[in-house]
Amino acid sequence: MRVEIPETMRSIVYSAPGGPEVIHLERVATPHAGTGQALIQVSAGGVNFADIARRYDRYLERTPFPYTPGSEIVGEVVELGADVPEESWLRVGERVMGMCPSGGYAEYVVTSPRLLAPAPSRLSDAEAVALPVQGLTAYHLLKTSTRMQPGERVLINAAAGGVGTLAIQMARLMGAGMVIAASGSDDKAESLRSLGADAIINYSTEDLTARVRALTGGKGADVILEPVGGEVFNRSLAALAQSGRLATFGQASGQPGVVDTARLMRRNACIVGFWLAVLPSRVIGEGMQALAAWLAEGKLRIVVGATYPLEEAAQAQRDMEARRTRGKLALLMR
Repeated sequence: MRVEIPETMRSIVYSAPGGPEVIHLERVATPHAGTGQALIQVSAGGVNFADIARRYDRYLERTPFPYTPGSEIVGEVVELGADVPEESWLRVGERVMGMCPSGGYAEYVVTSPRLLAPAPSRLSDAEAVALPVQGLTAYHLLKTSTRMQPGERVLINAAAGGVGTLAIQMARLMGAGMVIAASGSDDKAESLRSLGADAIINYSTEDLTARVRALTGGKGADVILEPVGGEVFNRSLAALAQSGRLATFGQASGQPGVVDTARLMRRNACIVGFWLAVLPSRVIGEGMQALAAWLAEGKLRIVVGATYPLEEAAQAQRDMEARRTRGKLALLMR
């Protein structure tokens, strides 16, 4: 099967480090699949805080400007490069979801077939695009990084976001004894309870440490998922239980946390960093299988907060940065 591929495509480009004003919609040459690659016609691209960190050049690695952001996609396979055989499911015309190193804010992107999986037919493009990065992040934070055990108390910061809304449900599915959802506003409380949270904390107006201690009878949280950084990280660290584990996977506040090593020693606690990009493909595959099983059983609800056309990528990032959103944000190409 051969698909007609246009010579040019629409793409979002960061012209330089800075605020949303550096985001531009441009027409650029359409890429082609090289050896060992697949070319995807993108129908939806995910918006993540990592994209904002990239724009400010505050990511875990330097951003090469000009730069097209986007690391998770849903779309159709339109070309396979040399040495990529059409297998039982991977073929031209197949609807897929997956990850790409960059370039997801565009109408076409090349990526490795190892980073792709069939997109469930029951999911919309906006729902499916929440799984490759945010779904796997939530799963591996709980399963691989913190090794959450049944009956443990779990605190999830930025709980109203794409990772948080999935992590609440996954913690429940994995047998958590208590799930505490923390966010920066009160208007998201009911939606978080509907996902399975036992208690809600607004860390903008409440003392996060004191509230977690009160909710847990003074013991603290066994597992904490922390993407905010700054003072939220510091207060979360103070809320760790004996032998607790805190996984840090972002600095949405733009500020790093401060580690009190004496506090860790006194509690036999630990901090673990998480970056999905460096997980082995085998481990990522295990996570995708678990997500697929939960979806097939109807046990996982994907919360889509908002969708935007590609040309409104700057507004999507403004809304995310201002904490005006909940759930998954997606850019729709058509």
